[in-house]
Amino acid sequence: MTADVWLPIPPDEIEGLPEGPAYRHWDGEETYPADPADCAFYVVPYMKPPGVGVRPLPEMRSVRVVQTLSAGIDHVEPGLKHLPAGVRLCNARGVHEASTAELTLALILASLRGIPDFVRAQDRGEWLGGGFRPALADRTVLIVGYGSIGAAIEDRLVPFEVAPVVRVARSARATERGPVHPLTELPDLLPQADVVVLATPLTEATRSLVDATFLARMKDGALLVNVARGPVVDTKALLAELESGRLTAALDVTDPEPLPPGHPLWNAPGTVVSPHAGGPTSAFLPRAKRLLVDQLNRFVNREPLRNVILTTGA
Repeated sequence: MTADVWLPIPPDEIEGLPEGPAYRHWDGEETYPADPADCAFYVVPYMKPPGVGVRPLPEMRSVRVVQTLSAGIDHVEPGLKHLPAGVRLCNARGVHEASTAELTLALILASLRGIPDFVRAQDRGEWLGGGFRPALADRTVLIVGYGSIGAAIEDRLVPFEVAPVVRVARSARATERGPVHPLTELPDLLPQADVVVLATPLTEATRSLVDATFLARMKDGALLVNVARGPVVDTKALLAELESGRLTAALDVTDPEPLPPGHPLWNAPGTVVSPHAGGPTSAFLPRAKRLLVDQLNRFVNREPLRNVILTTGA
């Protein structure tokens, strides 16, 4: 195989790449490393501004695989219309589960135990003692989007002695830990939950899923945690609940994103905001490299690829 492979990680830093392809390093720079028309396997640069990763797609007339290094593919979807039929789009399932699940637990614990209040008090040199705060123990946690990240979140919840975890996905199924409920049952499940975690991909079905009706079904004092995508939540509806003090929120993603200075979410009562920090940790690079080595060996040897989300023209 002599076709080009574009990688956002320098190829000499990835052990185990198969021989044959010509490896080109491109991480979103203005200048391309080679003619995009010769690229057969394209790995989309990670965590770049909107439009960067899809920019070469209209010129990639020979591409057969587009591989993201993110769990979500919504940032790539606008460029798919430029691709020939038969191109496989693969996501990074297996790369972000550990990091995203860690942050989810951190956000839940920080919100329930009042860590932001303690940090602000430390800045003032004030001992903020007294009073009881909610524990994660004995809380019912509802996970909306029970894929590999949702399952990894449950793995980390179990040692905290939570009340039964409630799982929701697009369709019902059984797991070793218990049933996964379909999205259609959400209205009946929401009032049971003390913590609602959003880990669903952004699709037309989940865009603005968390609207005023969804939020109204949540119990008083419940915590909403979003580690999915900002547009899964109707920001205006969420702000109304936060400003009333009925709900609290921990948001790793927002709509708009980045959250601009002066946006009311910054100062909404009971709200913790992290800057889309779920994926980029020290755990990312080794897992991303393992995924790429595996996928490229499969590609070169004409074996089935992992994590195929869709095939263009299908």
